[in-house]
Parts: sequence; structure tokens; C-alpha cells
Amino acid sequence: MLGWKLNRSIVAFGVGAVAIALPAIAVAERSPTNNKTFEYSVGLWGDLPYSGLQADVGVPNLIADMNSQQVAFSVHDGDLKAGNGASSNPPSVPCDDALYAKGLGYLNQLQAPAMFTPGDNDWTDCDRPSNGGFNSLERLDHERAVFFGTSHSAGQQPMEQEVQTTSSCLGYVSGPATGPTVTKPVPCVENRRWTVKHVTYATVNIQGSCNNLCDTAPDPAEYAARNAADIAWIQETFAKATAAGSAGVMIIGQADPGFDQSDATRAPLRNPNTLAETDGAADGFQAFLVALRNETIAFGRPVVYVHGDSHYFRVDKPLLDAGGKRLENFTRVETFGDNAVNGLNDVHWVKALVDPQSRDVFAFQAQIVPANTATH
Repeated sequence: MLGWKLNRSIVAFGVGAVAIALPAIAVAERSPTNNKTFEYSVGLWGDLPYSGLQADVGVPNLIADMNSQQVAFSVHDGDLKAGNGASSNPPSVPCDDALYAKGLGYLNQLQAPAMFTPGDNDWTDCDRPSNGGFNSLERLDHERAVFFGTSHSAGQQPMEQEVQTTSSCLGYVSGPATGPTVTKPVPCVENRRWTVKHVTYATVNIQGSCNNLCDTAPDPAEYAARNAADIAWIQETFAKATAAGSAGVMIIGQADPGFDQSDATRAPLRNPNTLAETDGAADGFQAFLVALRNETIAFGRPVVYVHGDSHYFRVDKPLLDAGGKRLENFTRVETFGDNAVNGLNDVHWVKALVDPQSRDVFAFQAQIVPANTATH
């Protein structure tokens, strides 16, 4: 349990028992308006750190700021480093073991439970020579061992979580960075789920770089296994949320999959009705997006997808149904991310304010860390 300041706000957590432990909250019990108060808050951040200055100054400032606000828990939505090597702008460190140890160290500086989902710079892009020329799947397996070796979160007050324990993903056996990789079935232990005060949360390993279908060494087999596991995980998440009477669902992944034709500089372009990619690139997201849309429609209550990847803070409603009607109960939140060419610019976080009895359940505030603000 969280202990400090939040005893009244947290229900029992246990693998396989999270949904059962919660009394159902009927849809009719939610207020017809949005209240001015909230039950608890959640810290959301990611795509950090991307430079030495961010690592040594900016992220510690962010962690101190988040700790001062006593969030119920936080989630880092992936990317512990820049992706293009030491000679790029911003420069990055290689995908060596020290990277993951340092990332876990950041999470364990957070007083509340600290969750994490992998980012493409953490594993799919590690096969780039500029990132050390590692086998990507081997790096994901190492990341699984470092961050997801138990059913508990990181942070100074670890929270027990439900874990996707079926051996649906692929793990590394042998193989070089760019040659054939020998694999074996392994659990997708990075996919997690937990519930706090009638709201259900889940992480999914969904990646930028076309979800591992492009970049240096695409791996269609790895993608297919993990994508099927991700879809099954969110379907199960919505089923459990429905059975428990959860007021809302928040899904956290790394990738910005794109939702429409609005911004080719930040995400894949896709038909907003079919959700198929239209720019000719490998499409690693359509099946996931269609499943997310179907579950959002069926659930009928507030749903949030949180991601990083494209480094542009925003809160919007980009998802349409197959007939072109906007899904009003769906919200996309993109966290702040690297702007390392401008020092500590954009080393900030997002606070989710959660009130299960309010009409929209979630509200969001940008948290501009005073010690990280830019001089103009």
C-alpha cells in the first residue's frame, strides 16, 4: 500500500485480485457535472532524459517537483535516452546495461509507486550502430529483467500489479544485431494493470519506429507476437474494468500511432475512418488502434490513451468511429518530451486529476517545473 497521505484513496492491490476487490460503481452514480475537486492525481512523463544536462539536472528537478505534489503514482511512458548516437543532436548514450540501471534509479527516487513502459530508443533502435549495435530483442529481454522482474512497480512505495504472464511474446535466445535472431516464447511481463479508486490503468508495449517493423533490423515475427499480446491485454483490461464497474480506463504506451491526416511531422498519416496508414510506410498500429476503438465504444465511459514518442505536449480527441463521428469519451494525452537543443526546455510532466464520480473522470494539467524553465 502507499502509506503516506493516501490510505483512504487506495484499494487493495494483488495479482489476479484487483478487479474482484473493488465494489462496482454504477454509471448512474457518477455526477452529471465535472466537480471542482478530485480524489487523487497521477504523474505522467517520458522521452527523458535525452542529454547529460537533462540526466544530471533536469530529471532530478522533475522528480523533486513530482514528489512535492504527492501523486498517487506516476508512469514514465518510455524512452530513457535519445536514439541516434553520440554524434547526433541531441547526442545519446549506447544501450548498455548502465542505461537501464540509471533509468531504474530515477524511478526509485520517486516517493510514490513508479510505473514504466519501454520506449523504442530503449530497445527497438538499439540495433543502430550509433546506439551500440545491440540485438534489439536481447535488449528488451534485459529491460524486462531490470524493470519487470517482479509483480511490483518501482518507486519507494512499490505497488503490486497484474502482469501478463502468458508466454505470448518472443524472447531472445541468440543472434547478432542485424542477422537472424533465435527466439523463444516468453511472458509479456512489461504489460501491467492496476486499479485505484474505481479507475483501471494498464501499460502496453507499443513502440515508435513502426512498432519494430522498420528501422535497422525489422522483426515481423516479434511484432506479430507482441501486437497480438497487446491487443489481448487491452481487451482483457476493458473486460475487467466493465466487470468491476470502473468509472474510466487509462492505457499508457510509448508510440504516437497517428490518428488522422493532420500532422505528418509527428506521426504516421492514416485514414481516420479505417485507421489504415496512408503514407506507404509499414503500419505497426492499425490492428491495435481498431481494437482500442472497438473497446472504447463498447465501454462507453471515459478512456484515455497516454503516449510520448513525438515530443509534443497535447490533450485532444483525435479518434473517430468508422462512420466519421468523433468518440467523445476518448482522450489522447501526449506527455512532454526532449527538446535537448534548448537545454532543459520541455523537461516537464503532466498531472492527471482523477475523480471517479465526476462526469469526465479525468482532467489534465501541464506541470511546468520551475527549475527547468527556459530563459527567453
